[in-house]
Amino acid sequence: MPRYSLTVNGKAVTVEAPADLPLLWVLRDKLGITGPKYGCGVGVCRACTSHLDGKEIQPCTVPVADCADREVTTIEGLAGSGDPDKLHPVQQAWLEEDVAQCGFCQPGQIMAAAALLSRTPNPTDEDIDKIENVCRCGSYFRIRKAIKRAAEAK
Repeated sequence: MPRYSLTVNGKAVTVEAPADLPLLWVLRDKLGITGPKYGCGVGVCRACTSHLDGKEIQPCTVPVADCADREVTTIEGLAGSGDPDKLHPVQQAWLEEDVAQCGFCQPGQIMAAAALLSRTPNPTDEDIDKIENVCRCGSYFRIRKAIKRAAEAK
């Protein structure tokens, strides 16, 4: 079976996996990283949203072979400091705005918001509306407020 080396949340890892195995299953089943959630498996719900080389992806649709020698960041590595008590500004804003209800989609929502803020530091409502992550609880108004709060904090 092929072996793939990649950096996940700042740590070098090597995994044995079929080339077409979605990155989501490598993260969850082989590496024990459970922040990215399985929702639809086709990249529509975006509950699994993570970053590949700093850009937003849906790991349920990205084969592990496409991630070799690249950097993957999940919600667990978003703060990037190695300090488990330190939060990324988006994570802090999520808490301050009390965004989460059931919480299932929140890791993906936060990763999408962080990606938006990295490319658009002061997003408009229209920019925020382009985030396509699905929240079955309908916490979109609090998500919008949290994104704007995080933009102010950066």
